[in-house]
Amino acid sequence: MQKKAVIFDMDGVLIDSEPFWQQAQIEVLRDLGVEITQKECEETMGLRIDALVGHWYNKYRWDGSSVEETAVTIVERVASHVMHSGEAKSGVHKALETIAAKGFKIGLATSSPMALVDAVLTRLDIGHYFSIRHSAEFEEYGKPHPAVYIQAAVQLGVTPKECIAIEDSFNGLLSAKSATMKTIVIPEAANAANLRFSIADIQLSSLDELSAEHLV
Repeated sequence: MQKKAVIFDMDGVLIDSEPFWQQAQIEVLRDLGVEITQKECEETMGLRIDALVGHWYNKYRWDGSSVEETAVTIVERVASHVMHSGEAKSGVHKALETIAAKGFKIGLATSSPMALVDAVLTRLDIGHYFSIRHSAEFEEYGKPHPAVYIQAAVQLGVTPKECIAIEDSFNGLLSAKSATMKTIVIPEAANAANLRFSIADIQLSSLDELSAEHLV
């Protein structure tokens, strides 16, 4: 089936925000008396903020801040880091230009809340490329559930099978695969050899490698 749209994940694909998420989680939870490591933070990659905080609360109960309040604090901390020092991942602008030049509709489907989406697209100055942007905060379930990708396709006016999804996390990859989209995965280098990413249709090292041949 001819592809008509490309839908990007945001964190880890457009911007190297995973270190910001890790830093924010470590800082905010430390303030609540909970010590977690960067390695532990890998457990929450690709999760929606409520699921992320719920994961930690179920593992390390704390007092003084509700799950909802903790989630807001973490998002605010990440957004602050993004606006101060966020940078586009290598190849982002070139990839967006290539995709737009081919006439594809471009969308965004992310686990991050819209407040952070706005911060990232503003910081990177790439908002004009995206016809739609959709957050799993508006869905009953976040990734790896496919709802955020299915709704992004609806908003773009295409079917999921007409879409290519670009992801970096396994949870995100499962979400896009479950939505029946063609998948391109770009895992971080430390996880690139993990065999679970073999379920993707295409695996790249960075968006610099993306070519027109991948968009069919």
